[in-house]
Amino acid sequence: MGELIDRELGEDRDGLRELIDRAIAEDLGDGDLTSRAVIGPESRVRGAIVQKAPGVLAGVEVARAVFERVDPEVSFQVAAAEGDWRECGPVAELAGPTASILAAERTAINFLALLSGVATLTARYVAAVKGTGVTILDTRKTVPGLRALQKAAVLVGGGASHRAGLHDAVLVKENHVRAAGGAAQAARLALAGAPEGVMVEVEVETLEELDEVLEAGVERVLLDNMALADLASSVELARGRAQLEASGGITLETVRAVAETGVDFISVGALTHSARALDLSLLLDPP
Repeated sequence: MGELIDRELGEDRDGLRELIDRAIAEDLGDGDLTSRAVIGPESRVRGAIVQKAPGVLAGVEVARAVFERVDPEVSFQVAAAEGDWRECGPVAELAGPTASILAAERTAINFLALLSGVATLTARYVAAVKGTGVTILDTRKTVPGLRALQKAAVLVGGGASHRAGLHDAVLVKENHVRAAGGAAQAARLALAGAPEGVMVEVEVETLEELDEVLEAGVERVLLDNMALADLASSVELARGRAQLEASGGITLETVRAVAETGVDFISVGALTHSARALDLSLLLDPP
């Protein structure tokens, strides 16, 4: 996941360190009172982070970074590859000062479980549309401050990133259309005002709006909450003039049918806002 994090963060590696430091400080504060009371300063231990439910791992390098920030003396040896579907088993082998491992445990596993949950849900959606040629996309519906990590986890799960934020693409949504006075007018303004080389996409809700934005020259259209019949009609209407993205309440149960209408992309907010954390634990060896 390291390379994927680099792709999402760009030059902002300091941002990741700051995020990890804030998360550690949130949990550790002035120190681990329990470990101070019951763990001797010379105590050392070995153990493992274990995956306890089926899924796709993501965020292993983030977990490693947490342990390193708490105490560089902690040894973290990766035992499983990211991106592959696994049933269960060891994720990483740990060794070092007992108090340090326990101080980093919850923060590291919180990151790892959250990101693995995103990768796992993404992998389920990708598997559901296998063979259709459809690309599963994420959205901006991310946990504040964790967007780059969650989007990297989507990539690990086999999905693709839509846009990083408001700053790197033009996506005319429903409220833009209303403010501009209609889909056609919004489309023309977007195409005229977008910086060179920046993707322009316009959201539509009806076949009439789709026809308008196609006539305006938009090359990518988001079809919002359309019924299957209208999605299929949209594909016929576009006839290759624009790439089509379906969105709006699409579930694992419905995504295959949506893909089979012939759209190019399906965006799913649930990948990042509703993914269930993967079940992981730190198990220490007996002394």
